[in-house]
Amino acid sequence: MPKPIDIAELPVFGAHNPPTPEFDFQQGSVLLVNKPKGWTSFDAVKYLRGRVKCKKVGHAGTLDPMATGLLVICTGKATKSIEQIQDQKKTYRAEITFGNSTPSYDAESDPDSEKSFDHITLSKIEEKLEQEFSGEIQQVPPMYSALKRDGKKLYELARRGKTVELQPRPVKIYSTKIHSYNSPILDIEITCGKGTYIRSIAHDLGKSLDSLGHLSALERIFIGDFSNSDALTPHQYNEILRTDG
Repeated sequence: MPKPIDIAELPVFGAHNPPTPEFDFQQGSVLLVNKPKGWTSFDAVKYLRGRVKCKKVGHAGTLDPMATGLLVICTGKATKSIEQIQDQKKTYRAEITFGNSTPSYDAESDPDSEKSFDHITLSKIEEKLEQEFSGEIQQVPPMYSALKRDGKKLYELARRGKTVELQPRPVKIYSTKIHSYNSPILDIEITCGKGTYIRSIAHDLGKSLDSLGHLSALERIFIGDFSNSDALTPHQYNEILRTDG
């Protein structure tokens, strides 16, 4: 079985190093993609597979449809290196809205509960982040997720009105940085390890502050050293790789 290629040896394409239509993507490459809101990660993979003319195309870390930002897509032999990329730290810019919760923990579903948020202050948020959302923590994943139970994806069970008891899992929060708090909306940057759900942080932080909360917007800005500032949208890649004149 071929060994994964070291990601440092892979050609990385983006705004500062766009690919050419003549490039052989089967030899392995990394595409930095700025995923639009409303697209699934699979939508982006499917769209670009048709442009790079390569059967093996995969992404290194799912983004929910409502999220935007950096999606790292690997082609050809580089798909063997996806796990290396997934293991990197990730940084997100998140908007958390306090005062209500949703079944999916984000704005993809309608609020199902409300609770006062007037008592939440910036200092209380900072205190909770330091005490409960720093370093290695135990996190329960959201029911609306692609994790599987008995071969079924959890979100499929949730949509049928079924719930299962989920066990907390260890995840790592490297840092949090508050950009602003204009009640009830918190603008925060979170750097975390593999498997961390920002939706769960929004939900859990709301509860910890004796209120409720959900993720109202999300942008992934870094995966390791890869930056969304160097990413191109799927349509920009289409324009670059077109060979029909």
